[in-house]
Amino acid sequence: MSLMDITPWRSRGRNDLFPLRSLQREMDRLFEGFFAGSGVPERGEAFLSPALDVTESDNAVHIAVDLPGMSEKEVEVSVSDGILTISGERKTEKDEKKKHYHLIERSYGKFVRSLTLPNDVDAEKVEAVFKNGVLDITVPKRPEAKKASKKIEVKKT
Repeated sequence: MSLMDITPWRSRGRNDLFPLRSLQREMDRLFEGFFAGSGVPERGEAFLSPALDVTESDNAVHIAVDLPGMSEKEVEVSVSDGILTISGERKTEKDEKKKHYHLIERSYGKFVRSLTLPNDVDAEKVEAVFKNGVLDITVPKRPEAKKASKKIEVKKT
């Protein structure tokens, strides 16, 4: 290959006023062609990685996981060797023959999220509540962990 074989990228169509948008479409087209038939999930069938928030209070570690469109029956929470695992599956709608899709952004498929729990929690007393598409997990701290924290004054020398 020589320098003469390299052709600069040129926008196509009437969007020459917006070259970055045109470039983005071209890149999307290239990647769609690259992943076609490779076993990589297509748009709408991607593996989920639900968003979560982890907060800590004096008494517990709290985890809130966004799982819109799912029910508590489709979610599993387990603890093993100090690792909290949240897994489940959002299934696709089966009535696809009657629908003509124009855009698919919602993801379907299996997901697994694992978090390493701090040493000062009581993994035997984990509680999980599912309400309005949010999974709230509470991992209480051991009583001795609550007493162990102490504020230490920093002195100037």
